[in-house]
Amino acid sequence: MKTVNLKFRIFLLASLSALFLASCSSSDGNDGTQTSKVSVRMTDAPGDYDQVNVEVLDVKIKSNSETGEDGWVSIGNIKPGVYNLLDLTGGVNVLLADNEVPSGYLGQIRLILGDKNTVVKDGVTYPLKTPSAQQSGLKLKVNQTLTAGATYDFLLDFDVEHSVVVEAGGSGNFNLHPVIRVSTTATSGIIKGLVTPFSFQSLVSVQVGDTTVSAYTDELGAFQLNGIPAGTYSVTITPDASSQLPALVVPNVVVVNGQITNMNTLVLK
Repeated sequence: MKTVNLKFRIFLLASLSALFLASCSSSDGNDGTQTSKVSVRMTDAPGDYDQVNVEVLDVKIKSNSETGEDGWVSIGNIKPGVYNLLDLTGGVNVLLADNEVPSGYLGQIRLILGDKNTVVKDGVTYPLKTPSAQQSGLKLKVNQTLTAGATYDFLLDFDVEHSVVVEAGGSGNFNLHPVIRVSTTATSGIIKGLVTPFSFQSLVSVQVGDTTVSAYTDELGAFQLNGIPAGTYSVTITPDASSQLPALVVPNVVVVNGQITNMNTLVLK
C-alpha cells in the first residue's frame, strides 16, 4: 500500500512540474504568442486646396499578401476621426493606431475610410467621393517581418496632389483615388530640414530609383521626406515660380535606415 502511495505521489509531482514548465513556456511566448508593438501614423504631401478632409474609421492588418477577404483583423486602439490632410505637412503626422500585434510576417495594412470625406477649394466645400471598389478599405502592401519585442512605426504618406481627382466633363465633382506610400523606420530613413526664405512654398524632392519622393514646405519652411532607403542622394529644392529664385540641388545627402538625416537650414538665393 505504501509503495502505491509513493508511486502516486511521484506521478503527481511530475504532473505538477510539467504544468509549471508549460506555464513558464507560455508566458515567455514560445508557443507562438510573441508580440511586436506597431504604430500606424498618417502624414501628407499637400496639393492646391484649402482643406482635404478624410474620415478614418479603422486600421486592419493581414498576415499574408493574398487579395482575399479572409484574415483581416483590426489593430485595435484605433483613433477614428475626420483628419484634414493639409494639417499633416512639414513632418507633422497623426497617430491612427498603436497596439501590440502578433510577431511574424505582416503582409498588408488596410485603411478603412468613412463617407465624411470633403475637399475645400477657394472657400467652397465639395463632397469627396470614394469609388465603390475602395469602400471596403484601401489595401496597402507592407511585406514586413515583425521581430518579437521590437517596435515598428508605419507611416502612411498621402499624396494629395495625385489622390484628389477632378471629375471629367466640368461637373465640379471631386473623387478620391488615394495614392499612399507606406514606410517604416526599420527599413528606411528620413530627410528633413528648413528652407529659407519661407514667405513662399517650395517643393523638396529626391529620386529613389524610378520614384520621385517629394514634399512641400510648411508655413515655417519645414519639410520632411519619409521612407527613403539607405543610400546617398541629391536633394532638389524648387521654390514657387513667383519667387523668381532658382532651384537648389544639394548632393551627397546620406540616409541611414532607422535614422533622421537633418539637412538643417537651406538658403535659397
